[in-house]
Amino acid sequence: MSLTLCNVHLTPNPEKTLYVSTPLLKQLNLSGKKQIRLRLGKTSVPTAIKPIKKSGKHLYITAGLRSQFRIPKGGSVYVLNEFEGGIHIGPLIGIMSDSSNRTSTSPFGGRTGFIKQILRTGNKKAFVFAFTPRDIDWQKENVYAYFLSDAGNWVRRTVPLPDVVYNRLPSRKAEISSNMSQLRERFNRKQIPYFNWSFFNKSDVYELLEDEMEANQHVPESITNPSPEMIKEMLDRHQFVYYKPTAGSLGIGIYRLTYLPKKGYFARYTSSGKNILLRFKQFSSLIRTLEARHGRNLRDYVVQQGVRLVEIDGCPIDFRFHMHKDGDNNWVVVGIGAKKAGKGSVTTHVKNGGQLMTPQQALERAFGTRAKEVLEQAKVTAIDLAEAIERNHPHLLGELGFDIGIDRNEQVWMFEANSKPGRSIFNHPLLRDEGQSSVEHILDHCLYLSHFRRGDNM
Repeated sequence: MSLTLCNVHLTPNPEKTLYVSTPLLKQLNLSGKKQIRLRLGKTSVPTAIKPIKKSGKHLYITAGLRSQFRIPKGGSVYVLNEFEGGIHIGPLIGIMSDSSNRTSTSPFGGRTGFIKQILRTGNKKAFVFAFTPRDIDWQKENVYAYFLSDAGNWVRRTVPLPDVVYNRLPSRKAEISSNMSQLRERFNRKQIPYFNWSFFNKSDVYELLEDEMEANQHVPESITNPSPEMIKEMLDRHQFVYYKPTAGSLGIGIYRLTYLPKKGYFARYTSSGKNILLRFKQFSSLIRTLEARHGRNLRDYVVQQGVRLVEIDGCPIDFRFHMHKDGDNNWVVVGIGAKKAGKGSVTTHVKNGGQLMTPQQALERAFGTRAKEVLEQAKVTAIDLAEAIERNHPHLLGELGFDIGIDRNEQVWMFEANSKPGRSIFNHPLLRDEGQSSVEHILDHCLYLSHFRRGDNM
């Protein structure tokens, strides 16, 4: 099997013929071949092949051939002779997303800029497009795709089903629908790698790590759908806990519950952008308030042990670790953002008054000369956690976001894991390079999953 980077040219010639430069013929071990199968995505067609005397590695695809073979454009892509008498060009990478606020210039709403960044980066080495679930024609096995022109405008092209799909659907509700379940299974049956499968609920992560003794040391005690008695027992043991929705995000719906023996029970939360603090003399009064707001059975919530995090200016700090699989299928830490909580806020989310910092800025103030060592240990722990989750997850994972805390004893804690992490940390001016590195890791992992791996012959 030989893999190399080549230049693809589209010609107006009406013949159904593939012209290949002599050096590329030799590279792909096709010298003397008269006919091959040419593959793009999940489509392959038989074609005549003719050599052309030209230096460098070039493929010329005629208009006659393109009537059967829906190649979207020319450019620099990989070519792989993956089977006897056939070559595979690409890869053809699909980025799946959607939005309820679609426009012609922003077909993916607030994620349009991120998707454009992936396409701009990927166009240097693959055919990368974006699409929504509605753009797939399963009967014809093609996709009405969004490509990015050199001028940065959207261009629609019909292409075969891709070699790999990166899932960035934004809606939890849509993902649990029967239509989405069917879509995922169809990709499975077509043997098209599809990551990431779906959103995590908080309880999913605890279950995935249940039998991972090493990883579990870094997960605070957590109970899903707790009874009032369980909440009280947790408060008696830990003095404070977090009470959060299993499918929540952005810190919405989170309570910090505190028990001070001589003062009573306290509930702190954010409502309409304001930080609220309520005091109760009796635990029963606290529970009645929670039941009034969220139903008597208190379902779809998790109670989690509180951890005394390191602080700056009296405000706790935690960290978002953005994890990726790389081109060798290994987990790596690509970006870390430190978040300092706003005064009186339950969480460190920027929308609730939190401040985004680099990890170096935060840890140097918290740990001084030990900052670098503490950060390196946190990175090792994050990779161990990612590997443990992946070992127990039934589907492909290629990206994770961890909300990680470090306590005053330098113990690392993982509060949440997200299979489709937000990218707000990359808005920090000093983390923009990490944001670009994140995009490159997404593409490198797509190359790995589609078997277009990097090699010495490239």
